[in-house]
Amino acid sequence: MTSATDPSTALTPFPDHTQLPESDGTFVSQSLAGVPPVVRTGGKNWQEHPQSILLTDSITPVLKQLHPEGQYCIGQDLGIYWRLTDPPERGAEAPDWFYVANVPPLLDGQTRRSYVLWREFIAPLITLEFVSGNGNEERDRTPWQGKFWIYEQVIHPAFYGIYEVNKASVEVYHLIEGQYQLLAANERGHYPIAPLGVELGLWQGEYQNAELPWLRWWDLQGNLLLSGEERAAQESQRAELESQRAELESQRAELESQRADRLSAKLRSLGIEPEA
Repeated sequence: MTSATDPSTALTPFPDHTQLPESDGTFVSQSLAGVPPVVRTGGKNWQEHPQSILLTDSITPVLKQLHPEGQYCIGQDLGIYWRLTDPPERGAEAPDWFYVANVPPLLDGQTRRSYVLWREFIAPLITLEFVSGNGNEERDRTPWQGKFWIYEQVIHPAFYGIYEVNKASVEVYHLIEGQYQLLAANERGHYPIAPLGVELGLWQGEYQNAELPWLRWWDLQGNLLLSGEERAAQESQRAELESQRAELESQRAELESQRADRLSAKLRSLGIEPEA
């Protein structure tokens, strides 16, 4: 699939990701198609970083199937520049997690310092915000200032999720005719993200030594998408069960052999030569 970003034809005089600040003191850095994020200090809950890793890790196999050529971008606290301002970082929003289809993982061989809409043109399919305060910031509809308004009216991600770990809640909005509509959960309490073939919801369990209501993905049949660690543990368990099955089969064969030997000995004691 051909990327929409063509540096040879990008003649806009506006700055690109190498010329804009990569941090405003609140967003972290980037994670793009397998490139781990670099954590910076800022007003974040400690849980937000592992939460982002969990989302990326568990959906990567799905994205590799959707994009065998690797043309996609995942951002973790990566600034999305949507307008030029002074200072420049005021013209950026930095979702805690977002995904963009059909863009190259690198730009001219460099990892992105930010995602610049006037250079890349393609809006994220989904953006997720992890609430660390009271949630007002994530729901702010003030024109040209509020995060909700900017996503809805300017950046245009098709899906916008607001996750509050302390309330064990998630809201998912779908952009329909230019406005966000609050989605209703399905019978499993999940929110289908149809273009990805997945559902988003809450999972109560332990991850990285913390028992919390984590934000997670499921497939459309309701099967949890596992992290790499969980997949490895599942494979290890499967291999252990297979080893146990093979051991039981070996023991059964040994018992059968011993039974046959005893029967042959019994027949010979009676003067009967057992058939080969």
